[in-house]
Amino acid sequence: MNLKLRFALIFSIFVATILAISSLTIYYLYYNYREEEFFKRVESEGRLYHDIVSQIKDPDRTAISRLLSGGRTNSLPSERLAVFDSTGKLIHKLPDSIHVKLDPILKKRLLNLGGASYRFKIGEIQYVASYTADIKLYTVSSAFDLYGYSKLQNLKLILSIVFAGGMCITWLFSFFFVQQAFKPLLAWTDQIKQTTIQSLKGRLQPIKNYPEMNAVAASFNAMMDRLSRGFEFQRSFVQQASHELRTPLAIMLSQTESALNNQLSAEQYRLLMASLKEDQQYLIALTNSLLALSQYEQLQFQKDWPEIRIDELVVEATSQLMQMYPDAQVNIGFKEMPESDQGFIVKGNDALLKSAFLNLLKNAYLYSSDKKISVLMSALNEQVLVMVENMGQTLSNEEAQMVMEPFFRGKNAINANTKGFGLGLSIVVRILIAHLARIEYQSPSNNDNRFTVILPQSNG
Repeated sequence: MNLKLRFALIFSIFVATILAISSLTIYYLYYNYREEEFFKRVESEGRLYHDIVSQIKDPDRTAISRLLSGGRTNSLPSERLAVFDSTGKLIHKLPDSIHVKLDPILKKRLLNLGGASYRFKIGEIQYVASYTADIKLYTVSSAFDLYGYSKLQNLKLILSIVFAGGMCITWLFSFFFVQQAFKPLLAWTDQIKQTTIQSLKGRLQPIKNYPEMNAVAASFNAMMDRLSRGFEFQRSFVQQASHELRTPLAIMLSQTESALNNQLSAEQYRLLMASLKEDQQYLIALTNSLLALSQYEQLQFQKDWPEIRIDELVVEATSQLMQMYPDAQVNIGFKEMPESDQGFIVKGNDALLKSAFLNLLKNAYLYSSDKKISVLMSALNEQVLVMVENMGQTLSNEEAQMVMEPFFRGKNAINANTKGFGLGLSIVVRILIAHLARIEYQSPSNNDNRFTVILPQSNG
């Protein structure tokens, strides 16, 4: 079942429920009203009959009939009237052809009511019985509401016609409404069908007087913008990776062809082989970085990761940095001490986080003007913050936005003439994302760079 038919069906069921409840309510109210009104008429007829009979000491059918005809205009359909004395003996009945007697149970109930009338039904015949204590007379009157039931049947027919007609109109209206409501979606469907990997520029156009659907269109367009940037980043990544791989390969090919076309001395061959080895090491390092970046892209947070202390991890990463660069000067401190010893504990992969911090410390050393690094740690608001600072050329606003992208190298890296691929911070970002963490860059003052790693504390 498609969405349009389902929407029309739900709307029709909703309207049908309202119509059915309304019709049943009207029918029920009129049914009770008819019954109550006819009980009153039957009771009125019985009271009139009782008054006439009680006025005549020696009941005479002719006199009673004359008095009845003078006191009312017409009788009720299937009307039956009877008056009994205190012993239950019949005094008078109307019409004379009926056979009637006072039921002992009814007599006892009337005595218990203390003069109040008692109403009941047998089939569709409505009865009203009463007892007059001062003259000790029982009166029973009954009739059939022929006209009331006829009106009730007419009401049932009218309500059925109204329900059927309302449902027909509802079906027509619902399908018309659905067609009008889904027109923008159908138009958007055609636009979406034209969107391909080669053509991601198409966007859904807003529609007047459809704020909710425009919100959907805005969300879809925002998603398309993200996808477009993602595909653009992917193409750029492939181009940059190809360029990084092609350059050393071209150099290696050129050197190899030169060696084949010329007679070289042993020393020249040794230098050539050393150059080829350096290029090969460059390619191996680049390939390993690309493989690590691809591997960490699929990495996700694991709930069963062990708890580790960040302060101890930073100290270990600092020790590795000092082995790599003995002239590095690293100052480790605490900006704000946690309330308990558990404040610096996080859940994570020890090797990955150590690699991320070592990468940050290495960058801080390579791009520092004085080879000094400051590391400040704090635990606040269920977060662990590690700030790595160095003195050196700061990043511009444009560079700060791009510094986490693969293969991006800022002016400071170019000016420092350091080797690298621009993948280090990208790998750090992937590792931190897998640990539900993030990294931010600020420049508190001139020639002051700060990278802040924010990790969630372990909840135990």
